[in-house]
Amino acid sequence: MSRERLHFAMPRPVPPGRFRRVPPVMFLAVLAALELGLAWVVGAEAFALPAGAGQMLAGMIAAIAAFALFAYGCKLARRPSVMMEELAILPGRAGVGAAMLSLYLLGGLVGATLSIGAGRLLLILGFLLHGWTVVAMLPLLRDGPPERRMVSPDWHLSLAGLAVAAQAGMLLGWPVLAWLGMPAAIGVPLIWMLSVRQLLRLRVPAPLRPLLALHLAPVPVLATVLLAVDATTLGAALAWLALVGVLAMLAGGRWLLADGFSAFWGAPALALSATAAAWVALWMAAPGEAHRLIAGVLLVLATLTVLPVLALVLREWMQGRLPARSNAAIA
Repeated sequence: MSRERLHFAMPRPVPPGRFRRVPPVMFLAVLAALELGLAWVVGAEAFALPAGAGQMLAGMIAAIAAFALFAYGCKLARRPSVMMEELAILPGRAGVGAAMLSLYLLGGLVGATLSIGAGRLLLILGFLLHGWTVVAMLPLLRDGPPERRMVSPDWHLSLAGLAVAAQAGMLLGWPVLAWLGMPAAIGVPLIWMLSVRQLLRLRVPAPLRPLLALHLAPVPVLATVLLAVDATTLGAALAWLALVGVLAMLAGGRWLLADGFSAFWGAPALALSATAAAWVALWMAAPGEAHRLIAGVLLVLATLTVLPVLALVLREWMQGRLPARSNAAIA
């Protein structure tokens, strides 16, 4: 499959005005960067680094995420129904789902570094918009063509993303939100089983392969939540499972990324940064030299991966290529 297949539609004229065609698919990379920021906020303390180092990186990531969410919010304000057009296609569904989860993690990052009150407001806003997105998506899946109803890795973002809300809630002093991980813990294996059954019958096109990494992402997020509530044994087991998944992803990287760079590279970046965050949490919960070494290696690897992916995705957005390639709707 050629790289040109990533162009889902011919470029369309965009009316004058800012932020009319913000591509939601960029939020995969933004979400990965927010996970990295949270990992560094916790990791700087764990590795006895200057607190300002982690907070500086987290602040830059938070600013980028806030700008991206503001730009997409402007697009929705111009024409709210544009959301339905986004959810009708795979890049849009994946991007909108990642945008909703980005609100959760932005709230956690703001709460951990600036203001718990502001962080909690962002978390509540994330709940409202996440619920709206899921409700809007269900009729599209039910009434759409059979291809739209096929199981897709982006289901983890929309249907199992409450684990991310639980992760942010723990940082914001709401431990009761850890129970939000329960629906995710049930939904993730179900999506896995349906996906395996589907993969046995169908071939995954090269441009869509990076999205398969989304099947891994919920595992380290659940591990982080479990470790935060002192369920160390189960949390450690999931952290090790996530590490095995990352190693498998790295071993199959040539196949996974065979079609060349696209905004879908944000999915492997998310799995890697979430795994780094889980191992930082594991080292803090169960200190040990092996845990410290693995957490450090993963954190460095995630940093060297996530930030370049984010920069490339933002560059494609600013240069106007990403909206056309992802068939982003026009407000």
